[in-house]
Amino acid sequence: MNLDQARFFMVEQQIRPWDVLDPQVLDLLSELPRHKFVAADQQTLAYSDTELPIGEGQVMLAPKLEARIMQALDVHEEDRVLEIGTGSGYMTAMLASLANHVTSVELFESLQKTAAARLTQFNNIELKLGDASQAWPDQQFYDVIVLTGSCSELPESYKAQLNLGGRLFAIVGQSPAMQAILVTRISEQEWLEESLFETDVPALVHAEAKPKFEF
Repeated sequence: MNLDQARFFMVEQQIRPWDVLDPQVLDLLSELPRHKFVAADQQTLAYSDTELPIGEGQVMLAPKLEARIMQALDVHEEDRVLEIGTGSGYMTAMLASLANHVTSVELFESLQKTAAARLTQFNNIELKLGDASQAWPDQQFYDVIVLTGSCSELPESYKAQLNLGGRLFAIVGQSPAMQAILVTRISEQEWLEESLFETDVPALVHAEAKPKFEF
């Protein structure tokens, strides 16, 4: 398989038709080799319109969803970014390609180690290990925060960590109908919440909906 050609078709046949038209995002997807962020036996699937298992019961999101997330966040070169769920490291690489600095938090040490080996070309990424499903209390403020798995309810703590004008992307709700939302901080006490599209993705560990009791 010609992986460069597969990447071209991914952009033209999956990404553009899903209303991703930001030239910066399209250029990034065209240039960043996604197949280097998957296991060797998955490389032929790296540009397919599907989620890919990455171990520990976690998945790499479908390319068109990653593209929509990047377009919504509108990352700038001066931005400081917090990513919850390093996963494969691919979105971490996309964020770091555009931002000033990325702090990425991963729950599973095995996934963090694999991602770290794939991200050695970047000097603006700080990888952290821990459970950030509800909060990451590092006393820092960010211009961009992205949750790479869904959550049953949006943690309020992340809204409070946004700088003025900062953007937070999250997928909220329960399967099979979840809402992708973008939250923008417009003042010290005000946030604008925009619903972008419906989707259905696996939850962040410990951010799943609580089981309902039946009597």
